[in-house]
Amino acid sequence: MDTEIELKFLLSDNEVPLIPGLITQFAKTVINQPARNLKNAYYDTPNRELRALDIGLRTRCCDNDCEQTIKLAGEVVGGLHQRPEYNLPIQSVKPDLMAFAPEIWPHAMQVSSINENLFPIFSTNFIRRTWLIETEQGSKIEVVLDKGEVVAQGKVEPISELEIELVEGTRDDLFLLADHLINMSGLRLGLYSKAARGYRLADSTPLKPNKFIGFVPLQPGATQEQALVAAVNYGIQFVQKHEQCYFDKPSLKTLKRVIDGITLIRHTFRLFADIVDKTTTEHLRSEFKWLLDEMVWVENAIYLKTYTSKRHAYYKKINSAPELAQVIDDLKDVQPTATDIEDLFHCPRYNRLILTLTRWLVDKEWRQHWDQKALNAAEQPVCDVARGFFDSDWQNLKAQLPENKALTKTDYLRLRHQLENTLLSGNCLGQLYDKEERQEFRMPWIDIVYGIYELDTLSYLMQLCQGQDSDSLQDIQSWLEKKADFLVSAMEQSRDASMNGLPYWR
Repeated sequence: MDTEIELKFLLSDNEVPLIPGLITQFAKTVINQPARNLKNAYYDTPNRELRALDIGLRTRCCDNDCEQTIKLAGEVVGGLHQRPEYNLPIQSVKPDLMAFAPEIWPHAMQVSSINENLFPIFSTNFIRRTWLIETEQGSKIEVVLDKGEVVAQGKVEPISELEIELVEGTRDDLFLLADHLINMSGLRLGLYSKAARGYRLADSTPLKPNKFIGFVPLQPGATQEQALVAAVNYGIQFVQKHEQCYFDKPSLKTLKRVIDGITLIRHTFRLFADIVDKTTTEHLRSEFKWLLDEMVWVENAIYLKTYTSKRHAYYKKINSAPELAQVIDDLKDVQPTATDIEDLFHCPRYNRLILTLTRWLVDKEWRQHWDQKALNAAEQPVCDVARGFFDSDWQNLKAQLPENKALTKTDYLRLRHQLENTLLSGNCLGQLYDKEERQEFRMPWIDIVYGIYELDTLSYLMQLCQGQDSDSLQDIQSWLEKKADFLVSAMEQSRDASMNGLPYWR
């Protein structure tokens, strides 16, 4: 058995000719191996039983030699892929699971039954160029460039990938090479394997953006440190998934999900402050701020798109005031284009952020400043401290929501950040609790957050109307103020009902 430890990158045709030179700049020695034409077929049952177990089964033929490969469930952190892999030669193109050692399979897997029902699901065919390099520190790394296509059900997707795999030596050198490569614009870290792409193509299940941030998957007995790792890894994959979704189909809401993922990671650092010293995340937090600043326009862009949608209540009002419609059109014209966003996701600074975060997680860099108190906190079951986290958030929130005080629009807008953080704690740790009780408690507060978003929308529209010498705009501003008052009244009713809800963590 081999365990792959590799980083995967996606690159455009313009960058392919630059790869040999970049490798030569980095390496002490380089062995350039002959290019190979690899023909691969991936197998599963009609019910996708292997896919359900996160097992990949592939046959590969090159010239007259064929082999079958099993890749078992592994771990993906950022662009770093680690999976157990087993390879055996075969005499035909059809695989045979029974040829592998029985102890490699998950418990209770029906190997014989699956073996009898295997058939090819999709194929990948590509030209592979390979370089074996040795670093100054003596590590050996295999660099692989694949150019070709995934084919399934008559549909085709291009393959243009660069993989760097640690053959021998220290993982540090793998990250150093990755950092060297991402200086090249046009190259970005890849989350999804060829197999994952092939299954989506074969089953007509394209990658779709999430509607919500969701909940971090946690085991009931997880320690604080395990919960930290789970939350940060969830956040990285959430960001990378929606980055890819944007390339597949550009959307402002997809960009908002990228922002949500970064925000979840930032909140995780704060939530687990007992075991994550600020000095270990200072650079990451600075880079998060840079990225969020680069995307700060997204929310206003969503507002502007909302205003001009024919399905929205604001549409007729805005069209009745040509001056406002023109202001909105002018603002939309200066928004970054889809090409600008793709350039951001390709730029070295963004990819270095994802790479640095991946390394922070893989190398457990938060342990660098641990004392005995932090060590004890890290080993404590997270379920024992979650209640304290939620109680603290809840008390702080209630302090901003005195029951005997009527809140204004300004009060709610000020409340947004704190309420979002309170809900994010639930996204990080809510999986530990009953789903129905959790949902019943959270839904009214989520409604209030959406109300605050709409208040933000109304406030932004009012700002656009202000200072304009136009009777129609003054009429719209008056209408917007009435809408805001009505919305605050509805939110106050939700707040009254929410304050009496039974916290799901008690």
